[in-house]
Amino acid sequence: MAILGALFFGFVPMFMFAAFVNWLDRYEKEPKLLLGAAFAWGVIIAGGGAYILNTAFGIGIYALTGSEGAAEFGTTSIVAPIIEEGLKGLAVLVIFLMFRKEFDSVLDGVVYGAVAAMGFAAIENVLYIYRNGFLEGGWEGFWVLVVIRVVLVGWMHPFFTAFTGIGLAIARMTRNVLVKLIAVPTGYAIAVTAHAFHNTFSGLIGGFEGLLAGTFVDYLGYTVMLIFIIWMIVYERNILKRNLRDEVANGMISQKQYATATSFFQTNVHLSALTSGTYRSTSRFYQVCGELAHKKEQLAKVGDEGGNTKIIENLRAELIQLGPQARA
Repeated sequence: MAILGALFFGFVPMFMFAAFVNWLDRYEKEPKLLLGAAFAWGVIIAGGGAYILNTAFGIGIYALTGSEGAAEFGTTSIVAPIIEEGLKGLAVLVIFLMFRKEFDSVLDGVVYGAVAAMGFAAIENVLYIYRNGFLEGGWEGFWVLVVIRVVLVGWMHPFFTAFTGIGLAIARMTRNVLVKLIAVPTGYAIAVTAHAFHNTFSGLIGGFEGLLAGTFVDYLGYTVMLIFIIWMIVYERNILKRNLRDEVANGMISQKQYATATSFFQTNVHLSALTSGTYRSTSRFYQVCGELAHKKEQLAKVGDEGGNTKIIENLRAELIQLGPQARA
């Protein structure tokens, strides 16, 4: 029963968090298959790999020093941040390399990084809730670990790995070779540093006070990241406003459709489409609007990299086909 509870509280909240992050990506949704693959990578590759490597390095440090304290500190504050952020970040790197056309903005980097990290957090939470909670403290320990892992530090891993995604996205969106070379290692370094600080800070204070202090610092970081995401949403909205004006002028989309496409609350599927039988075509229409605006932005910034001109032509053709069916 306890293991089922650990699985439930490990995975279900992370699914909900991932859905929330996907909802925040208002104007150009990422493919669900890629998001699912990123989450699965976090569970299997990052979670399994980190458990094996962290354990091996912990044993190695103990063998070298003969000190349990050194092994604990070395693993928690140095080894784990490097390994875990590397394995989680690899999921984003694979998407960046193999599905480059889906990396359209900095917000995309945040989304892919956060979703991969949520998969990792899900399996890690199962382990902590069952092993450190139930096995060590019974049901009382179980519920204490649920509160800690889900409520207090539930956004911890997505926050860290988002920086790696931001670094990759910046490298994707610039022509400056120096920025391309610096952005990715800088994003990863920030992720590792933030992770190491989190693991070390609360441990130095210790006890309940350390938990409260660590949580306070964590939520300051989460708040800054949320403000950044909101700024990126507004920035993406401006991309749509700027790049879809031509499509209105040439009759590709109507003024009402333009207003819907650039609205935060009406993007993707207008409620009226649910009762009119045009749900799919309406949803796809506004998704194409977002993709078209971003590809035009990429064409202006990085040129015809990856065939942006041809992609734009295909998206415009699809808009012509979907336009008459799309609700506004």
